[in-house]
Amino acid sequence: MTKSAILVENLSKQFGDFKAVDQISFDVAQGEIFGFLGANGAGKTTAMKMLCGLSLPTSGIAKVAGYDVYTQNESIKRSIGYMSQKFSLYEDLTVKENIRFYAGIYGIQPKQIAEKTQHLLHQLNLEKEANVLVGQLPLGWKQKLAFSVAIFHDPQIVFLDEPTGGVDPITRREFWNLIYEAADKGITVFVTTHYMDEAEYCNRVSIMVDGKIEAMDTPSRLKQKFLAESMDEVFIQLARKAKRSE
Repeated sequence: MTKSAILVENLSKQFGDFKAVDQISFDVAQGEIFGFLGANGAGKTTAMKMLCGLSLPTSGIAKVAGYDVYTQNESIKRSIGYMSQKFSLYEDLTVKENIRFYAGIYGIQPKQIAEKTQHLLHQLNLEKEANVLVGQLPLGWKQKLAFSVAIFHDPQIVFLDEPTGGVDPITRREFWNLIYEAADKGITVFVTTHYMDEAEYCNRVSIMVDGKIEAMDTPSRLKQKFLAESMDEVFIQLARKAKRSE
């Protein structure tokens, strides 16, 4: 039996009378690429914050990397990587400075930092740009660097919150090659995206509507179930049911 990297049972988050996340349940296997989809206002971001240890649930159960989201959120933070659409990099620091800064935050030893930094620069073909300010890099390079920094400490799970927003299709495809490489190393990838073609790259996909998970399966099975030719068609069918928006 494959070990669960993320286990969620009847997880809810309520703000006053508004239930942002309404009793969602799912599990994500170790090394799986799990797509977490939904229109604006569906509750994706709220759910992700709970799983990252940044927000306490109102009710339900959730374990991330084996840690409880209520009582062990600091352990969760040490066991995961995170990348947002804004890439989380400091534009007024150089490429090398950004890598070293995050490595220090993740608690990597100085000797290891130097060695791993050189390896990463070589891997990304950024050796000549090591002392260039990140703000001067093309968007696609920033994206690849941000992802690599998010998994620099070899986390069990990496959370990617719409990481490919604003980049061209070719760069997005190259970025997904990095995701595949991470998954091959056993890193679990939990990704939200607005691009439905990217949903096709996931092992499994869940689709949230108004705080609930309305569908969850492999992309091929979801297309069969909804008699759709693409994940875009599946998403549209489900999103039409939504009654709320951000």
